[in-house]
Amino acid sequence: MNGTLCVKCKGKGLCGRPRCPILEKFKSFQSIAPVVSGDSVFGASPPAVFVGSFGYPRVSAGPLIPPLANESEASVFEDTSAWANMQIEDIISIRSRMVRANTNFHVKDARSKENPLLVKAQELALSRKPVDTEAWFFKAPKQELKFDAVLTPMGPSGLVKNFELAENPNVPKKVDYLVYDTDALAKDAVLELYKGDIPAEHITRLFSIGLLGKERKIVPTRWSITAVDDMAGKELADRVKDFPWTSEIQLFSGTHFGNHFEVLILPRAYSFELIEIWLPKAVWSGESSWIGEDSESYDGKKGYSPLAGGYYASRLPVLEYLTEIKRQASVFVLREITPDYWAPLGVWVVREGMRKALRNPPKKFDSLEAAVSDLAGRISTPKAEWMQQAKILSDFRFQTTLDFFLKT
Repeated sequence: MNGTLCVKCKGKGLCGRPRCPILEKFKSFQSIAPVVSGDSVFGASPPAVFVGSFGYPRVSAGPLIPPLANESEASVFEDTSAWANMQIEDIISIRSRMVRANTNFHVKDARSKENPLLVKAQELALSRKPVDTEAWFFKAPKQELKFDAVLTPMGPSGLVKNFELAENPNVPKKVDYLVYDTDALAKDAVLELYKGDIPAEHITRLFSIGLLGKERKIVPTRWSITAVDDMAGKELADRVKDFPWTSEIQLFSGTHFGNHFEVLILPRAYSFELIEIWLPKAVWSGESSWIGEDSESYDGKKGYSPLAGGYYASRLPVLEYLTEIKRQASVFVLREITPDYWAPLGVWVVREGMRKALRNPPKKFDSLEAAVSDLAGRISTPKAEWMQQAKILSDFRFQTTLDFFLKT
């Protein structure tokens, strides 16, 4: 396998193979016990819904149900912030119990209320708390694991005859208002929900199952995750640009599931850069390492990032931090993925890993050189191999402004 292509592809089929050999090896994960023994399941959905992308614009969608889970334990199946102290195999074990109850839809079916299974999936997506759910399948769900670079792992799946919600969903007022506002654009609804402290996972499932916007449609979950990260990030970037510059150089560090993050905050007008380094034997890199870079200036991101969802997932926590401290800065992020990240868990690893790093006490420096030297000491890859791609660091070194000296 070509490690460079695999890192860029992450299971999307760019190699031309009908199945990704890296993802296929995880389907037979030996420690996973059988989840479903018959053709029906009952349990408290976290709540969660899933929309696939295969066959678009005709897609499979429906609820995710952990059999026999009660309301008190159901939220752990979907709450990524609760997984910080777990091992990778623990998360795979938990997520393997999420049974996908699939129905086939056209993405434009969201514009009508004629399909009762879609209506019930939408009702489930509204809830902020677990909902007891029962599903009946045409035949017992296929016992397998689904892995993806963007999505969290999932367990068995089957074509559903019917499913029912055994209780009414608990719907936040903000969600209720914006779901029934058919004049609001999807972008505006997403941003209003985000500003209203509705969790990103909740916003993603509303957007994915076709509950937001004027011209509503069902959106594959993998696309929805990145879209929400991107829209929320752009909104925060616009706010950050009105803040004064930070007055000092700060460096945050942290590690999350074999992903190491270095976040360098520089006193300058807003810009953002991410360098990804995949070490040999990490989940996608094979026997060779890979380095990729993408960035945006004060004017914002142009086009879709070649680093895919990881770019937007790393940018959002940075902008959350700058918004919280009410400062503007130029931000350089280096993410080094080690062999300890041996199975794909989804892009949430990047988002939560960045938040974790930014909660750690920062180091402060008088010079860029001192900060970079400190940063490089925690990175396995030689400095010369990634420094040449670091645009923001080069710009800061050679274009330090008079304003910086006046501020300090």
